[in-house]
Amino acid sequence: MLGGVAHVQDWLSAENVIALTTAVVGVVASAVMVWYERRVPRRKRIGYRVQMDNPIGHDVRSGRANVRLGLFDEASDMSDATLVLLRVENDGSQSIADSDYTGRERHGLTAVFSDRVIRGVSVTQPVGTDHLMDHFTPAAGFGYQDGVLRIPRVPLNRGEHFKLLVLLSGGDVGCGIRLIGGIRDGEVHPNSAVLPDDKPPLFSRAARLITVLLTLCVITLATIVVARDDTPPPIECETGRLALTGSTAFKPVLEGLAQEYEQDCEGADIDVDARGSTAGVSDLAALGARSKGSPAVIAFSDGPRTVDDPQLTANRVALSLFTLVVNDGIRPSGGLTLDDVRRIYRGEVTRWRQLDARLPDIPVVLVSRDADSGTRQMFQREVLDSWERVPSTSLDCGSKDDSSYPVTRCELGSTEQVLDTVAATAGAIGYSELSQATERRDLRRLAIDGHEASVEDLEKGRNAYPYYGLEYAYTYRRPSANSLTDSFLAYVRRGTAQSVIRGHGHVPCETVTGAKLCDEKARSDEAD
Repeated sequence: MLGGVAHVQDWLSAENVIALTTAVVGVVASAVMVWYERRVPRRKRIGYRVQMDNPIGHDVRSGRANVRLGLFDEASDMSDATLVLLRVENDGSQSIADSDYTGRERHGLTAVFSDRVIRGVSVTQPVGTDHLMDHFTPAAGFGYQDGVLRIPRVPLNRGEHFKLLVLLSGGDVGCGIRLIGGIRDGEVHPNSAVLPDDKPPLFSRAARLITVLLTLCVITLATIVVARDDTPPPIECETGRLALTGSTAFKPVLEGLAQEYEQDCEGADIDVDARGSTAGVSDLAALGARSKGSPAVIAFSDGPRTVDDPQLTANRVALSLFTLVVNDGIRPSGGLTLDDVRRIYRGEVTRWRQLDARLPDIPVVLVSRDADSGTRQMFQREVLDSWERVPSTSLDCGSKDDSSYPVTRCELGSTEQVLDTVAATAGAIGYSELSQATERRDLRRLAIDGHEASVEDLEKGRNAYPYYGLEYAYTYRRPSANSLTDSFLAYVRRGTAQSVIRGHGHVPCETVTGAKLCDEKARSDEAD
């Protein structure tokens, strides 16, 4: 009995009471915030509303009498003129870029005035947003015909708007007015709210109060946690040393995963040594054979292993998308066809002008990965459907060391080296993992057969870019259940790791969509 009372007293310590009270307040405040925020649009949204639709021609009614304004006496086809003020605004929670408009046409939105003909349009905008006017040009698709007004792809920050004053004839006041268009991950919708032109405060008084309350709760709880410093490690944590090797294209992901695991699991030391897919898997196989066990090494490979060792165990990690890249001075309209790419890598095209008279008349320089690269093997398998036919003719990608072949081709040991060399070498073409290439502004990504490499298209099942494949994590035999190797592989399948993988532009195999895509790609690899 006394022991039970003591236990209750221990539980009702000042720290626990404060922590429990703070947690309850935080939960209640969070629920209130969720309830409140549900009233606020959280997607990308463009709202529109008609602020004015007035007659300005003959026989305009004013009170009970007919008033003849006579503004268009000399233009009989304007006797029934009307003036419409249309407001278009970003009433969502995110900014909208010109690339967020999803229409195939050059313009972004279309305003349709039923039964009326547009005679003229004037654009107005609030003070401080003069930059919006730069987009209303014919070159950007701005124009009108009959009752259809084409509105350009105008980027709008949250809360920004512009207005269109439209002069029309034909039809009556109140005839239907619709704004048509699409926004990626959002919508275009009529907005019936009556909002002033002045920008509203970023947060309401209720939102500010709840934010302050939540902040105090978090600070209080954090102080208690830091002061006590007795938080147990995550369930799957193990200590020791682990080496991650293999793919240089996947190296940024491996560094992010290693950092996250070490932060969550004290006592774990994870080293990343990316030297190429084949080199990493080969070293793992040799080390495993010598140790007669499962060494603390995981080798990551772009595509299935090329090393013939049945003891190597594969774990699917993600779908990786790759892309062709060229020096910024090479700008083929619409990219290249798949046949063009294959001709280039067979050595049949030696100068860029042979493909297009508009391209510069300079030599083609092939910047490739070395034989240990999974990126290269995947490029040969998925794009070329053969080996790269041009032999290595240069050690530095600048001077041709072997003059017997008409094309300069060099081999480099990492994705980063390829990107640096393509950016610095006139006429150069190479290949890279997509996210690393996207970060570069000193070179260009190439479309193939008119299709750009797109992770979004890949996830939605409409990918037409041929250069992608599975990223595998290989171990030698099955690691023991209480090893750091097994713990790390389990960690890779968890939510935090999935966010790291997705953040670097890959599709995790553990998501619902990713699992289906990874299964399909694995079956395709096995069939090949």
